[in-house]
Amino acid sequence: MDLGRLLAPASVAVVGATERPGAYGSEALLNLERIGYEGRVYAVNPTRDTVHGVACHPDLAALPEAPDAVVVAIPARDVPPVVEHAGACGCGGAVVFAAGFAEAPGGAALQESLVGAARRHALPVCGPNGNGIVGIAGRVALWGDMVTPAAAGSVALVSQSGNVAVNALASRRGLRLHTVVSCGNQAVLSAEDYLEALAEREGVRSVALYLEHDGDGARWCDALERCARAGIGVAVLKAGTTAAGAAAAQAHTGAVAGDQAAFRAFAEDCGAAWATDPHELLELAKTLAVHGRTPGGVAVMTCSGGDSSVAADLADELGAQLPALADDTVAKLEALLPAAATAQNPLDYTSLLWDDPDALAGLVGALGTDPSVGRVLVLYDQPAGLDGAAAESWAAVLNGVRAGATRHGVPVLVGSTLPELLDDETAAALQHDGIAAVAGLRTGLRCAGAVAGDAPDPARIAAIRDGLPARAHWRERWLAEHETKELLRAGGVPVPDGETAADLDDAVAIADRIGGPVVLKLSGAALQHKSERGAVLVGVEGERAVRAGARRLLMLPEGGEATLLVEEVAAGGAELLVAVRTDTIVPVLVVGLGGLWTEAFDDVRVLTLPASPDRVERALRELRAAGVLTGGRGHRPLAVAAAAELAVRAAELALAHGLSLLELNPVLVSERGAVAVDALAVVPSTPTGEPT
Repeated sequence: MDLGRLLAPASVAVVGATERPGAYGSEALLNLERIGYEGRVYAVNPTRDTVHGVACHPDLAALPEAPDAVVVAIPARDVPPVVEHAGACGCGGAVVFAAGFAEAPGGAALQESLVGAARRHALPVCGPNGNGIVGIAGRVALWGDMVTPAAAGSVALVSQSGNVAVNALASRRGLRLHTVVSCGNQAVLSAEDYLEALAEREGVRSVALYLEHDGDGARWCDALERCARAGIGVAVLKAGTTAAGAAAAQAHTGAVAGDQAAFRAFAEDCGAAWATDPHELLELAKTLAVHGRTPGGVAVMTCSGGDSSVAADLADELGAQLPALADDTVAKLEALLPAAATAQNPLDYTSLLWDDPDALAGLVGALGTDPSVGRVLVLYDQPAGLDGAAAESWAAVLNGVRAGATRHGVPVLVGSTLPELLDDETAAALQHDGIAAVAGLRTGLRCAGAVAGDAPDPARIAAIRDGLPARAHWRERWLAEHETKELLRAGGVPVPDGETAADLDDAVAIADRIGGPVVLKLSGAALQHKSERGAVLVGVEGERAVRAGARRLLMLPEGGEATLLVEEVAAGGAELLVAVRTDTIVPVLVVGLGGLWTEAFDDVRVLTLPASPDRVERALRELRAAGVLTGGRGHRPLAVAAAAELAVRAAELALAHGLSLLELNPVLVSERGAVAVDALAVVPSTPTGEPT
């Protein structure tokens, strides 16, 4: 659907126009006047001649033209016919405020009727059960609550929460918005649709997304690829740790890599910055509107030793790398600093330079041109009510920072230590000058770290989209371990030598063939956690021991429904989890610490697919427990590359066979290689239970 007329309408009709105080049909008309809308406005109400001075018409058909946007401010039960009429008349789109649709008991059928009407005419509909759309840059408000005029900027907001959108419009943090969309129920248009449309709007430099639902992976890829090509930054706040898929929740994977983790991995892989609360979301969007992503660490500059210490403590936690400064940089700084200051990162330049803007400009330039530094975060607090000499002194500091940024071409962020100590006007002026203004020390570091790295890669996003599996609506069933390992062997994934045994004698024969100690285990579709049920025996050797162990396993409650599996004992080594999920927003590969401690340590990396062996190896080396793989304390390094290769083959296998879940836990990594010791899989099946 084309959202162009809805987002930038030359004409607006308000259906349900009224003068009843506080009613949506009243505020919608008044908002158009308040915001200075210059287009044509029509009121639709068969019982009135005028509303707020606007001539009334009985219905849409009576208007002199098909309006670009129709505001539907009537009760829910009457909405579908109006949407049908708007589409038939050739209108450009509609905004529906009313609640009582799919979000309410008994409202699903009414929403289906609305959707059917919209789709018959390819009519874009915002809502229902939302606040609407405010185009500040275009001075248009299709909004049910009171909107006051505001200066336009380059940040757009798409929110699945009406209150987040309302609060953003009311915020005073130097935030200058371009367009605000409150999605409501997303019956017709989704957040993905708005993001893609906003990427085409002139003047948009970044988009903040507040999400409560995953949406469609392919549509997200389309929208994020469009943003990447247009150089538009994206910040994401996704509320609620959504429940992991039913299959993953029964395995270790769901506990450490649920749906929320998968969405975050996908968003970040596509170049979006991840926020943890609404405040951070807006600050990230402001930063992205000024600064694109660039490699390099962060240099922190402050006149306070306390702020310097706090920044150093927080940096690692927040992902803001504070690199050591080069010798040449240190020399430049020492030439400008007073004797009481130390040239380091973070830099406390002391209050002695407070009245020397030229020196401050030089410090900004020296830090920003260091080879390891990508951006400079200047901590600055401005008390309210300054005037006279005090106001001039504070202004001189910012002028020095501005001069340093401009003179040396350095990406600069100015962050207050407390959010309220950077007023709206000052913050907006900094943003206008190309300096990101961030409210709060923690958030300043978070934003500085978030814009580090390479620019979003459209080709990578396209590869993710092209690798998405078809979503077939089949039933699912667990594979037994021995069935899963048959798939793994066929796909070139290393697994221990082993066979299923028909009886005790067969178990002894298989153990003799393998030679040495063996592993005995029950293999069944219902046995996802064999160790917890005592269904695994390791290091069993000799005929008597094998026979006794096999008998013991088969006497367990699960033994009657399971198969006896006899395998070689794999070489010892580090235990890893390697898992693939294809039932999330996009398929993901999970690698991390495995064995019995997977959930206890929660040390994993989640990667969107496809993933190369090099990328997986980098992820393994980024684990907190990477030392067990790479060597240390006298231990030899293990075959990390082999583990990465195994993980990639497992991912390819899962995608090729349409597995919803493939969990290899543990994968034992030794000096010589890697082998999947235990394996679980969930496959789609036909209604008769046969794999597809």
